[in-house]
Amino acid sequence: MGAGQLRPRRSRSRKLEKVRVVVPRRPLRVPLRPLRVLAAVAAFGFGVISYVYLMLPDVRPLATNNPATTAFMELREREADDEGLKPKHLYRWVPYSRISPNLKRAVLVAEDSAFWDHEGIDVEQIRKSIEDGLSRRQAPRGASTITQQLAKNLYLSPSYDPLRKIKELIIARRLEVALPKTRIFEIYLNVIEWGDRVWGAEAAARSYFGVSAASLSRPQSALLAGAIINPRLLTPARPTRRLLRRQQIILARMGSGAQPPPRVETPPDLETDAEEAEEEAPAPPRFPLTVEEEEQQEGGETDVPAEPEPVPPPDDSPPA
Repeated sequence: MGAGQLRPRRSRSRKLEKVRVVVPRRPLRVPLRPLRVLAAVAAFGFGVISYVYLMLPDVRPLATNNPATTAFMELREREADDEGLKPKHLYRWVPYSRISPNLKRAVLVAEDSAFWDHEGIDVEQIRKSIEDGLSRRQAPRGASTITQQLAKNLYLSPSYDPLRKIKELIIARRLEVALPKTRIFEIYLNVIEWGDRVWGAEAAARSYFGVSAASLSRPQSALLAGAIINPRLLTPARPTRRLLRRQQIILARMGSGAQPPPRVETPPDLETDAEEAEEEAPAPPRFPLTVEEEEQQEGGETDVPAEPEPVPPPDDSPPA
């Protein structure tokens, strides 16, 4: 720049820069009260299940000891006392090898065709029962395996209490862990209710047909198996139309092909021949419908008395 020339003055005005102010966001606050409630409910549920689990009976003695009584037997005795009925208790244990193969197969196809395959709980049947209940807007029912039914008969009650059902499931798993399948089935056939204070296959066979459990025919076995669902209403002594229809369904299923059940080890002091048991109680195929569902498809349910062939009335004296 030459001498005498003025230097241009800088403008003192500055452009204000836009400053972006970032305001920190407040952290999302999750309501603590609902979480505390959920945690309390979960803790309470876990505590209840733990308490129930610890207080349930030890089933291991059943491996070598036959039950002298059951919760159902004691319940029916109390009910009879309250009603002033005369004493009656028909119950006689017989080993597995002295129960007719016809009855074993009839009970399997009627109550639990997947018995040899599951581990006490039939998950597929439970899922199907829940889906059917939701579609009908009713509480799920059914789907109880032979092992679950045994747990209920031995230790619980016939109530529909949800806590009772949890106990039943836990005991069923304990039974499956502690006992061979054949032993579970042997106890079941000997202690389940088969009429008014009639317990087990031997007492039922002698009361209704005048024969031993080993001598039951296919029609007799199907009639007994059909009555298990409600033995106080469906009695082989006076078969209703519903019981006779169930008998025919079960007889048809008994003729289906089968594979032998898995080999099991049985304690030698229980008079149970495992090899003979495998030959006598082959596993039936798994049926897509239960007997109850097949009943409904064939025309619903009725309990109007029918006129079947005469059968001997129940004998009030203890079986020989």
